[in-house]
Amino acid sequence: MPAVGIAVGDNKKEYPGNLTPFVTVTCIVAAMGGLIFGYDIGISGGVTSMPSFLKKFFPSVYRKQQADATSNQYCQYDSQTLTMFTSSLYLAALLASLVASIVTRKFGRKLSMLFGGVLFCAGAIINGVAKAVWMLILGRILLGFGIGFANQSVPLYLSEMAPYKFRGALNIGFQLSITIGILVANVLNYFFAKIHGGWGWRLSLGGAMVPALIITVGSLVLPDTPNSMIERGQHDEAREKLRRVRGVDDVDEEFNDLVAASEASMKVEHPWRNLLQRKYRPHITMAVMIPFFQQLTGINVIMFYAPVLFNTIGFGSNASLMSAVITGVVNVVATMVSIYGVDKWGRRFLFLEGGFQMLICQAVVAACIGAKFGVNGNPGELPKWYAIVVVLFICIYVAGFAWSWGPLGWLVPSEIFPLEIRSAAQSINVSVNMLFTFIVAQIFLTMLCHLKFGLFLFFAFFVVLMSIFVYYFLPETKGIPIEEMGRVWKTHWFWSRYVTDEDYPKAGGYEMTKGGQGPKNV
Repeated sequence: MPAVGIAVGDNKKEYPGNLTPFVTVTCIVAAMGGLIFGYDIGISGGVTSMPSFLKKFFPSVYRKQQADATSNQYCQYDSQTLTMFTSSLYLAALLASLVASIVTRKFGRKLSMLFGGVLFCAGAIINGVAKAVWMLILGRILLGFGIGFANQSVPLYLSEMAPYKFRGALNIGFQLSITIGILVANVLNYFFAKIHGGWGWRLSLGGAMVPALIITVGSLVLPDTPNSMIERGQHDEAREKLRRVRGVDDVDEEFNDLVAASEASMKVEHPWRNLLQRKYRPHITMAVMIPFFQQLTGINVIMFYAPVLFNTIGFGSNASLMSAVITGVVNVVATMVSIYGVDKWGRRFLFLEGGFQMLICQAVVAACIGAKFGVNGNPGELPKWYAIVVVLFICIYVAGFAWSWGPLGWLVPSEIFPLEIRSAAQSINVSVNMLFTFIVAQIFLTMLCHLKFGLFLFFAFFVVLMSIFVYYFLPETKGIPIEEMGRVWKTHWFWSRYVTDEDYPKAGGYEMTKGGQGPKNV
């Protein structure tokens, strides 16, 4: 999540300012942009487990589902059309995020947020009144365009409006609003599925208009950020806005730094070509590997398809939606733990602890499903204790993700990029994230059909890989000023061979923590 501004660390550079009611309300309204992304993640899995929805649009899946219960439970949802319904959104979001970066820079953050809300609203209306599969997929593509614009502009807006002391927590606040969106969607699915006549899915899909209208109206009433005004040459208005946002008159130092930062970034003519320089090797590695690994934790499989998954494991349709509500609550609470602990315990600790927790849970869930379903997918009668054990370990898994790879997968890339490559590197980060979200969503149900319970072991293997990657290659970034971040790579056992004293000649104002850098020699 790119942000122009000066981070505070041991160099004691501070700007005067307060967390005023004005900026608090502004950030809360803007953070609600995360609701549209979260609502969609939660709603799509619940809708695709509703029999009335499947019967209307995906009759082949419905017939498989209604077939003799002794048939293979692993393969009952295996349909490329059904997964295209879910995953088309993420391909659209990938394309939109690239366009949105230009709109956000040239016309301001508010216009991107407005586009996001309007496009998402249009997609929700088309999905709510859909009569055929093509209408569903068109609606999903419009939803994806909306999410691409919102995910590009909302985090950027929050980072620029927030006082520096609260920037980290407010960045994770965006992730919190995503998890709240998932929870609300799960609760609505649970109740809408009970509607007689089988049209509850229309309310679920059409209900996406509500978060879309919130961000649309919000974008019209929110003020523009001082950074955005400076980028567009409105210096006098930007100074006045900064005074109001910070709640003090003395904003000259911060204003001058923002102007200097903006002028410096404009001098970089080819940020994409700059990324290929040797000194940016660690940054580009993180911009690709962190979002890649984030998607291969398997979390989107749980969140997209929690109701489908629980249904496959043998719960009834209503029971599976209730289980998804439970995991949604866990997700919200655990994200709050991350907000509390990220600046106390550090990024590496949360990454590694979360990875260990997810690994154990995936092994247990694979063993439970393998023991009951075997390789032929026929579980027979499932006892209640079995269902409770599976849901319990899936909840512990979700908690592990929600205080580690969930928020940190967005936070860490946003704080390591130097200003001159920040927008380009962040575009790569978002694009890789959406690309692998699309791929995992598109092939998950086919993998479940073929790998069976081994699917959880497949993701567990990647959790081991990503934990090794973090242990050896990711330095601790807690409490280090953004402008000093280059020196983290210079003192790292591996990345120091790419980053030299010439690249970062300035002496740093902080002392590296001992440990947490991986081994000192190879």
